[in-house]
Amino acid sequence: MKWTVGIPKQQKVYPSNVKLVFPVAGRGRPRKRPIPDQLSAPAEAVLAKAKWRRVSWRKGTKGPLAASFAAVRVRIADGSPQRIHDKGMQHMPGEEAWLVGEGRASGERKYYLSNLPAVASLKTLAASIKARWVCEQAHQQLKEELGLDHFEGRSWHGLHRHALMTMIAYAYLQTRRLAEASGGKKNPQRPAAADVAGDQARRHRHSRSRAALPMPTLQANASQTARINLPK
Repeated sequence: MKWTVGIPKQQKVYPSNVKLVFPVAGRGRPRKRPIPDQLSAPAEAVLAKAKWRRVSWRKGTKGPLAASFAAVRVRIADGSPQRIHDKGMQHMPGEEAWLVGEGRASGERKYYLSNLPAVASLKTLAASIKARWVCEQAHQQLKEELGLDHFEGRSWHGLHRHALMTMIAYAYLQTRRLAEASGGKKNPQRPAAADVAGDQARRHRHSRSRAALPMPTLQANASQTARINLPK
């Protein structure tokens, strides 16, 4: 499952090239568990040195939607805690992911983590981040307009069917809205003469095909013949 989530700016991450090593102890017993050869740093500090670029992810009602983005490959500091040198207990490196920063026009900066492939472009990362707004709008409309939150049953099957019906209704209404927004030119009407000619040809083929059907033979058995009792 691909995901993109928002994180606080204090979230610790490691560089993607971090390695686990066994440092040689000056005294005492040798270390049994490896430690990272680099220390973790907050997401804000990591992206402060990155290259920011303005990216547009889609077109809105007032033009292209754009903001400044920066992304670097990191390893999330969400592993098991372990004592690292004199830094105390620190979380070990976890899986590799994208650390993405968004710089908005107001000057505010947001930070995200995403497990999209390493070959993903900055525009793809920005689009995955902004897809959350579309999901939130759909969820809000499903509740306010179609009664998604009106289910009062106690079974999973009932909830599943209720959600399915509301989503089908939502999809139908969306197709109607998009058709009206495009001017209804998705299925242009044909000329009347062509319609009449086409209808006559279809009726001719239909009558000819029905005439070609063989008539069923009647059974001679009396037991299979329907009897009608007429009133005296």
